[in-house]
Amino acid sequence: MAGPAALVVPALKKHTATVIWAHGLGDSGAGWMPIAENFRRREKFEEVKFVFPNAPNIPITVNFGMSMPGWYDITTFSDLAQAHDQPGILKSRDYFNALVKEEIGKGIPSSRIVIGGFSQGGAISLFTGITSPEKLAGIFGLSSYLLLHDKIADYVSKEESNRDTPIFMGHGDMDPMVKYEWGTDTAKRLKEMGWTNVDFRTYRGLAHSADMKEIDDLERWLGERLPATG
Repeated sequence: MAGPAALVVPALKKHTATVIWAHGLGDSGAGWMPIAENFRRREKFEEVKFVFPNAPNIPITVNFGMSMPGWYDITTFSDLAQAHDQPGILKSRDYFNALVKEEIGKGIPSSRIVIGGFSQGGAISLFTGITSPEKLAGIFGLSSYLLLHDKIADYVSKEESNRDTPIFMGHGDMDPMVKYEWGTDTAKRLKEMGWTNVDFRTYRGLAHSADMKEIDDLERWLGERLPATG
């Protein structure tokens, strides 16, 4: 990936876990860093390093072909679940897998690594997580959906490493962009495919955004996935 270097909020104490947090279309890693910085102010997740990757600028069809930060192209907003840029998706999956391997290379076990994100970032995180050959601590997707759902079985590792890995999904029921039913359908589809540990949360009145209730729920979920070791 040719995007800017990922932004990092380092662990305050001994680094024992990592969260890789992917932004949505047109955004940047800096857009989500305040959440980790808020954790720091409240002395939360002191052993956790937060990594905020930056997507490269690529032509986006729904943006009249103009370039913007994106993990893959989107050809239509009418049905994001069908607007599949398979080469772009696989390229981004490889990038996120490389980030996971980089953390493992630094001594962090995969069972102490969480991958997740918002919107397009959540979609690529769900895809990467359920197809990863590494056993992860958790996967989350906020206002997101399942990519390549008609081909997903072709990309799941033979070991099915993350079949029982906890998955957190949050979605506003007033989302006009990534429709709420795409989120509920994704959770249903994952469960039908054998990923039974899916925690789907509905946020009433929320549009294409994240609110404090959702972030609080995610914080509690992360705390269960990555408890302090000291």
